[in-house]
Amino acid sequence: MVRTAQGTGTNVSNRGIGRARLFMGTVILLATVIAWATAFMMSPHGDTVVPGTEHVRPSVAAFLDKSAIGTLLLAALAGWLLFPARRPKKPWRDWAIAAVLAVLVLSSLYQLIWLNLIL
Repeated sequence: MVRTAQGTGTNVSNRGIGRARLFMGTVILLATVIAWATAFMMSPHGDTVVPGTEHVRPSVAAFLDKSAIGTLLLAALAGWLLFPARRPKKPWRDWAIAAVLAVLVLSSLYQLIWLNLIL
């Protein structure tokens, strides 16, 4: 039995780049979730303000603004890394990642809009 000769083309047997891309995308997505959760827990929704602490509100608003923008940028980078052209055949993982990214992006956009309305 003789094996046919391999055609000349790109060597795609090394899948290390794809795995590294998925690993870095996962790490960046985890960092994005941590940054988002930190800002989400600090969100000052509500009108009750303790007397004498009004000076803190602009600082918190600036932090939340920068955090929302950072979350959007990190989510974009993680989405780009986690969705390469060739995907493994596990669509549930793609849907889960897309759902997490959607929650992060939509809540960050809401945070930016809300901050611009109250300030």
